[in-house]
Amino acid sequence: MNDPTPDDILTHWRTDEDAVRRRQQLAPGVATPAMLAGKTGLQQMQALLAGETPRAPISETMDFILVSVDDGVAVFQGRPQFKHYNPLGGVHGGWFATLLDSALGCSVHTTLPAGRGYTTLEFKVNLVRGLNDRVPLVRAIGRVVHRGRQVTTAEAELVGHDGRLYAHASTTCLLFDLPG
Repeated sequence: MNDPTPDDILTHWRTDEDAVRRRQQLAPGVATPAMLAGKTGLQQMQALLAGETPRAPISETMDFILVSVDDGVAVFQGRPQFKHYNPLGGVHGGWFATLLDSALGCSVHTTLPAGRGYTTLEFKVNLVRGLNDRVPLVRAIGRVVHRGRQVTTAEAELVGHDGRLYAHASTTCLLFDLPG
């Protein structure tokens, strides 16, 4: 079997995104406590993918979407566009950071039992290659590196369909019991 070409990968990525967007018929918004009650972090993320809870409003602004989750893993797909440019003619570093932060945080979120939450203690981004709107899609792939009782760490890479690395990031998150 031959390795997939960049065009094959791009087609697959577009198919994944189309399937998620078809399921997500709710307007962007914030999940209600009732939508999340009793669910683990992974179940909450799966509910988002299934269209049972609304997608985050920031995903509309920044044109990215959650395309898959698993235990300790979250994958977001983004479309770099001219509206994301800085004044020097490339995609703003804040766009990279937002996409990577989403993958990092959601990878941590997938590891939480019901009734637990997290917040970011530290977040670091390394931009290794510029982006522009000629790159059709990128994926931020977040993976948990360490699961602790109080602290969890994760790493993420931002890659193109051709396998090129555009940025990588890491985070440290504090875990806590949710109130009531």
